[in-house]
Amino acid sequence: MRPRVVNAANGGPFTLDGTRTFLVGRQDVAVIDPGPEMEHHLGALLSILEGARRVSILVTHWHDDHAGLAAALAAELGGLPVYGPGPLASAPLADGDRVETDEGALLAVATPGHARDHLAFHWPAAAAVFVGDLVLGQGDTTWVGEYPGCVAEYLASLDRLRELGAAVAYPSHGPPVREVGECLDRYESHRRARLAEVGRILALRPEATPTELSAEIYPDVPVGLGGAALSSIEAIVHHLRAPR
Repeated sequence: MRPRVVNAANGGPFTLDGTRTFLVGRQDVAVIDPGPEMEHHLGALLSILEGARRVSILVTHWHDDHAGLAAALAAELGGLPVYGPGPLASAPLADGDRVETDEGALLAVATPGHARDHLAFHWPAAAAVFVGDLVLGQGDTTWVGEYPGCVAEYLASLDRLRELGAAVAYPSHGPPVREVGECLDRYESHRRARLAEVGRILALRPEATPTELSAEIYPDVPVGLGGAALSSIEAIVHHLRAPR
């Protein structure tokens, strides 16, 4: 089994070629990450969902490119609840909660790190997992810098995904990942290498500020991504200096 997928075509530095909205089920359907608030994307989803018996709207996390359309889609479908992590959900999901479809259950897996409130959705019937922004469909890094403690939680969340033993991972940005273990190892290796790089600089210059570190480590950061780079370095410094 494979999910149906609709790309919102909102490409950019963080979204690659756009946010992918996944649909699991034919009559009892789960919509995973409705995507950004864009009229063409809303229309595409409503067209696919026409005739469905029951629809469950799920979000992995509350960044606008994933959940911006959730309220409008819920309203168009008759005022449905929106399932997701944390207090922003009208129907909160916790680790281990189930959402049923006619193609098998989706199990919520707490995977904080990219965002404080972040879920993956394990689809055992298809040996698959929807990973939100925990990893992307290409490259070896995703943004981790939203809150103090996010680095430790991110590394732990990669381990959670490994434990699932999924054969395929569906990121919200980029193509499906077929070599899941290799991908998770690659993302962990990148994160630990960045930790080691910052640690070496701080060992030589403990007075270095996050701004100085960011300029040294990301000298060619694209326009518009400087703030994200800085917050990533701040999170790494917090991790390195946190009591063990």
